[in-house]
Amino acid sequence: MKISARNVFKGKVAEIKPGNVNTEIIIDIPGGMQVVSMISKDSAAHLGLKKGKTAYAVIKASSVMVAVD
Repeated sequence: MKISARNVFKGKVAEIKPGNVNTEIIIDIPGGMQVVSMISKDSAAHLGLKKGKTAYAVIKASSVMVAVD
């Protein structure tokens, strides 16, 4: 994966909270921290996000995106 954002945090999906339109993704990152992101339900499904899966919190400006290998 190559990406221009400088703030990329590798972690594990800790929790997935689906809503009607969006899904809240909580990622545990090293140091005992968590990053929370709201993404579309379609994006969560497309990424194949599951609890315990490795994922990346990609932070650019004020937005947080989720990426996987």
